[in-house]
Amino acid sequence: MSEGLPDLPSVFTPIIALREGGDAMTRAVAEAPQHGAGTLVWARSWARIEAAVVLEPEQPLSAARAALLAAMVAFADAAGALGPPEVPLTFDWPVGIRVNGGLVGAARLATPPGCADSEVPDWVVVGIEAAFAASDQDPGRDPGRTTLFEEGYADTTPAEMTAAWARHLMATLADWQARGFRVMAERYLARLDPAIGAGGRRGIDPATGALVLDQGGQREHRALQVAA
Repeated sequence: MSEGLPDLPSVFTPIIALREGGDAMTRAVAEAPQHGAGTLVWARSWARIEAAVVLEPEQPLSAARAALLAAMVAFADAAGALGPPEVPLTFDWPVGIRVNGGLVGAARLATPPGCADSEVPDWVVVGIEAAFAASDQDPGRDPGRTTLFEEGYADTTPAEMTAAWARHLMATLADWQARGFRVMAERYLARLDPAIGAGGRRGIDPATGALVLDQGGQREHRALQVAA
């Protein structure tokens, strides 16, 4: 066990645990220039999953942004392994995560300030956040939202899910490198809201991470642009 997270490979170093309420993305961005790839920051919380990992891509920033989609796929894999398999998990474009139709969280991305799309960034940070259980500070939650615990994830914990997400993220990135972008993209698209581009063809542009919708010969590109 490392810093309260079970069964993590040695590629994750350092592992930084924050107190509840800590901002994992902000801390990971601060640590990225010094510690580089493999830095994992997570927030200890019984009510939320919040974690971020520093990566050092070899592609230009325009293509490296698609690591955000890998983070989504990894979360779905972690949730599938630890939660009830019959409960559907779907994606809103580009980063919303829904369980049983209710919004539970999202992925996040941060890149070096001033890095151009054509440049290879020194680092990128991908993160995940999800509501695990309702808190006393959230009595009037939007009815369109839910928590993992409410949807049947009663036999796991935020720490276990954080560790599972980190492991699956590394596996997804390795699969992307070994088998090509298309394999990872198809796994993402398999969970994308079926109403998006219904009746047409859907794809992901490997050069930009944009969603490509082709309906009746009309092609639409939806950019992969997400604030940190």
